[in-house]
Amino acid sequence: MRKRIFPIPSRSEILQGPALRTMAKIGGPAIISSLMFTLYNMADAFWIGRLPTDHAGAVMAGIQISWPFVWFIISFVSGFGGAAISALVAQNIGANRQDEARFALNQLVMFAVFAGILLGVIGFLLAPRILTLLIQEPQVSHEAGLYLGVIFLGLPTMVMPGLFYHAYSATGDTVTPLLVNGVGILINLILDPLLVLGWGPFQQMGILGAAYATVCSQAVAMSIFILLFVRGTGVLRLDRSALRPHWGWMAKAMRIGLPAGIGQSTVAFGYVVMMSVIARLPNAETTLAGYGIADRVFGMIFIVTDSMGIGLTTMMGQALGANLKNRARELMRKALAAMFSILAAEAAVIWLIRFPLISVFMPGNIGVIAEGARFLEVFALGMPFLGAFFVAESVYRGSGHNVPPMVLGIIRLWILRIPLAYVLAFTLRLGSDGIWIGMSISNVVAGMASFGLLGSHKWLRSVLEPKTDANSC
Repeated sequence: MRKRIFPIPSRSEILQGPALRTMAKIGGPAIISSLMFTLYNMADAFWIGRLPTDHAGAVMAGIQISWPFVWFIISFVSGFGGAAISALVAQNIGANRQDEARFALNQLVMFAVFAGILLGVIGFLLAPRILTLLIQEPQVSHEAGLYLGVIFLGLPTMVMPGLFYHAYSATGDTVTPLLVNGVGILINLILDPLLVLGWGPFQQMGILGAAYATVCSQAVAMSIFILLFVRGTGVLRLDRSALRPHWGWMAKAMRIGLPAGIGQSTVAFGYVVMMSVIARLPNAETTLAGYGIADRVFGMIFIVTDSMGIGLTTMMGQALGANLKNRARELMRKALAAMFSILAAEAAVIWLIRFPLISVFMPGNIGVIAEGARFLEVFALGMPFLGAFFVAESVYRGSGHNVPPMVLGIIRLWILRIPLAYVLAFTLRLGSDGIWIGMSISNVVAGMASFGLLGSHKWLRSVLEPKTDANSC
């Protein structure tokens, strides 16, 4: 039999195999998938940076302003669905309850379909009004409105691939999502220059081209996932009898997923507010553009740790489902040590090459390069502490107890980051430096608090009932 490049770990390997090696086996394909997704996000910035100079800054700022709005709308669905799937599918597989794992997936797929349509309509109607309230730069607000109109109408195409990604990951299979998302990302990379810059027979569409490319590529990925779901086998297959909502079961899923959904949407709205704080600076367009590029750079930097978190969530869920508490403790300790070390090394590299990284995206734009490099410089100082924060999120998500990380995430943004950024930037007159410093301080404090969450061991409890009968719900 031909050996696979990325072998999918078995249930016994996830429960008993070497902790970090198995985590890497799950996270390896996720690293490539995240890298491709980051390239997919960076492609917009790269090609928009090639627009005429007098227009590129406003378009770049418009996309950076837009993403917190998109994230706010989809984060409830992805947070709720992702958390519920990670806990219920992984723990049922760990407990060797295949039918209940499949039932959970089918219920959450139907929830995501209806929620994606409803939230897309709401976002399309409300975004223009919110933009006029938060953004004082008319050109930036106009560009953001164009982008959001297309994205929200295509919102279901962005929600569904994420749900299936979590479902496959919960089984230990991160290879299938890699291949499916890879097709979508390839389409986006091809469409971006054609639609943004108007290459070949296409008209130059600027920010609208970036939006159309995003929706088209996600629609392809969604279609492939649905086809696999309909034709699938085992846990990851369509079960028509499980598509009708079972309200008793859904109430349980709400208890698990609602805190994560609220936490992610609240944090996402906090980033909308953060964008409005940055937009109030005297040099808002330059600062937003520099921050937007730097933020994409950090998307690349966090690929390894995010992928490790996916592996940790899967393994933690299956270990707790199988009632292997010593295994769960081992996973947490080893992941924490590895995460801290990786982030410390990445922070050192990013600090050393910060100027060349930013200049790749906005060549010749001295102001944007300087602002983006300064953000990288300050933010890198607090990066290692994020290791504990990331591990706590993954551990609690795998256990199905999402209230503590929800509270910590809200505190990090609303109690620390936003007030600190505003006071340092405007009260103490530090300008954009004050915002970057406030962000870094919030990461350090949240990381230290995460050690307390991990030490409490409240996550060492499964959310499964001693005996579950999905049909009785």
